[in-house]
Amino acid sequence: RRQKTHVPMLQVWTADKPHPQEEYLDCLWAQIQKLKKDRWQERHILRPYLAFDSILCEALQHNLPPFTPPPHTEDSVYPMPRVIFRMFDYTDDPEGPVMPGSHSVERFVIEENLHCIIKSHWKERKTCAAQLVSYPGKNKIPLNYHIVEVIFAELFQLPAPPHIDVMYTTLLIELCKLQPGSLPQVLAQATEMLYMRLDTMNTTCVDRFINWFSHHLSNFQFRWSWEDWSDCLSQDPESPKPKFVREVLEKCMRLSYHQRILDIVPPTFSALCPANPTCIYKYGDESSNSLPGHSVALCLAVAFKSKATNDEIFSILKDVPNPNQDDDDDEGFSFNPLKIEVFVQTLLHLAAKSFSHSFSALAKFHEVFKTLAESDEGKLHVLRVMFEVWRNHPQMIAVLVDKMIRTQIVDCAAVANWIFSSELSRDFTRLFVWEILHSTIRKMNKHVLKIQKELEEAKEKLARQHKRRSDDDDRSSDRKDGVLEEQIERLQEKVESAQSEQKNLFLVIFQRFIMILTEHLVRCETDGTSVLTPWYKNCIERLQQIFLQVCGELRLGNKQHYSQPQRFFLKKSLSNLLGGYIVPVRPFSSCPFAATVAHQNI
Repeated sequence: RRQKTHVPMLQVWTADKPHPQEEYLDCLWAQIQKLKKDRWQERHILRPYLAFDSILCEALQHNLPPFTPPPHTEDSVYPMPRVIFRMFDYTDDPEGPVMPGSHSVERFVIEENLHCIIKSHWKERKTCAAQLVSYPGKNKIPLNYHIVEVIFAELFQLPAPPHIDVMYTTLLIELCKLQPGSLPQVLAQATEMLYMRLDTMNTTCVDRFINWFSHHLSNFQFRWSWEDWSDCLSQDPESPKPKFVREVLEKCMRLSYHQRILDIVPPTFSALCPANPTCIYKYGDESSNSLPGHSVALCLAVAFKSKATNDEIFSILKDVPNPNQDDDDDEGFSFNPLKIEVFVQTLLHLAAKSFSHSFSALAKFHEVFKTLAESDEGKLHVLRVMFEVWRNHPQMIAVLVDKMIRTQIVDCAAVANWIFSSELSRDFTRLFVWEILHSTIRKMNKHVLKIQKELEEAKEKLARQHKRRSDDDDRSSDRKDGVLEEQIERLQEKVESAQSEQKNLFLVIFQRFIMILTEHLVRCETDGTSVLTPWYKNCIERLQQIFLQVCGELRLGNKQHYSQPQRFFLKKSLSNLLGGYIVPVRPFSSCPFAATVAHQNI
């Protein structure tokens, strides 16, 4: 029998009501069984051959040859497993045509055809929307409900949708323009259903729901009946519904401006509105005169405005006292938190006018950043201070972290450690934090793949050069070979270094997950409270999300970019880390992760 331990990790909701979430082959088999029970009668497949029945009945008949499926091999690639997404049934559109049941083969045929239309035309949203609304036989089915359900099925598909997320947003906008009298109502009904089921919705899917909904609202003047969602105001702020509304409003602010967001929501929603995205400069008010480093901050501000050089900045910073001076650790002498705090606070404050100003400041004083953040503690403190300055501006935090990684002011492991630090504990479940972490992982993976590709190209070039070499003694070819061999050797070292950083990043992430989850379990056991809190659900599903991302990288690069020892080491490392974590959570049957990881084959 097929193992289906993966299904809980791929389900959009943790509850099967009102619609069961079936594994796709189970659902298809049930549809085939019902088709058999109905004497193989089906009414939705187009049959153009019926027009040629008089000719075909006299045509030569052919016997179909037997078909033998190919055997399994090590190189066999199978489709990714998935779960069938259901949002509507016949009760949701009582006035229109009846929607086929979930186990009727008609439902499979309609959905498969709509998926094929999207797959064929996804790059041209206008063509795709026109093809969807022109679906043959649309008068026999509630087409708009099917279209919306299929689009959300792709958008929420785990671990990743078939196409980029923004495509589905633009497609739904185009469909609303083509069918202004009907489709917006169906879409609003679907949005309300998704909101009502947020408590059991997968965190990754909630993220996509937030991004889609905020983008969609920005194209329709941010109009929405916010009063209908006032139930979230009386709930725990960490509950899914108030968190969803808060994240949607924060994303809307990125697509508009702060005052506009305050104007579009009722005054009762003020607690969920984002803070004014201003810079917080600790040395800017009169009460800061007694703060350590205040006088240096004033000198730095004057120097920055006077377009000082890096050497002049170093000269100003050299007299800043080191709070770690008395530490026995030698590393403490090279890490001066006060020096970093004064420099980063002042520079980011003066460059706060725009993203471009901040980027220019990072570029101009890159040497100072590299010197101050030479140690791991220094990199971590740069991120801490940057977060203090831009605490109210998540978008600025995200772009600055991205820029710091690209310019190698901080490394990926430092970002991971910062995300799991105590300073971010209050914002740990915020969407922008996980966007930063996923962006960091993607950058690390792309960096490794880029260097590996350069190494492979150099090796191929050397092989071609050997092949073209004549039997004559060609000294120039020998010199070219020597240059290429040196280049290959350097690239090999870079690949090994990058893979080591990548492995370290993954191990840091999983270790920190284990630490915070273990602390949560111990704290709940000590206090006698339930483990299954909203924070716990969010954290477990974030861990699943990262785990799927790592497994996806291994799956995609299994044969091309990872040697067998590397795959074995990472697999063993993850097994050791997660194996130790599975033990304490195994009693909680409502958590699907433990059973899934136990059977996961990387």
